[in-house]
Amino acid sequence: MAKLAFHAILAMAALATVTPARAEVTNTADNGFTVQHQTLIDGNAEAVWKAMIAPSRYWNGDHSWTGDADNFYLVPQAGGCFCELIRTTSADNIRTSDGSVQHMRVIYAHNNKMLRMSGALGPLQSEAVTGTLTMLLDPQGEKTAVRFTYKVGGYMEFPVDQIAPAVDGVIGEQLTRLAALFAEADAAETDGQDSSADPADDEKMDAAEDDNRD
Repeated sequence: MAKLAFHAILAMAALATVTPARAEVTNTADNGFTVQHQTLIDGNAEAVWKAMIAPSRYWNGDHSWTGDADNFYLVPQAGGCFCELIRTTSADNIRTSDGSVQHMRVIYAHNNKMLRMSGALGPLQSEAVTGTLTMLLDPQGEKTAVRFTYKVGGYMEFPVDQIAPAVDGVIGEQLTRLAALFAEADAAETDGQDSSADPADDEKMDAAEDDNRD
């Protein structure tokens, strides 16, 4: 399953309509890397937050263990789980399912502002690494600037120069798919508009993260 997931992320293509701005591997070392994606979503912070904490709506099922995004769920409070049920039928719940998988654990949740989770995603789960995903929201009028930053560090057998771009693609894809929920809901107004965040928003996003840190 891990090998299939690894090949899937290498083959992933981002949605063309809402490509996140300044997608990149921002830092690499022998034992880890950082990837970051940012975009401007056509929705207010509350609406974006509600969508973001419902991974079954946008997280690609190709990056699941069951192949079905409907099996994802997330509890947006400290200690809560971004998990996946292993179900025999769609009616199975956490008590009747065959099992479950923890993708990440919530370590910081501030409604409509920031969600931070700890966990090694996909094929990294079997490695001796830790991963921290920070999902930051910054209101921009009726729109919301959203930044996903994922930091990975520790011992792993994957070469960093290969796994970092692959993980970068996966994180970027999920942000693209989140933004697409709002583009699809208002296609007439968003058609032909640039959904990328203004480069000048970087400092605002950094300030918003600092405010949440205090």
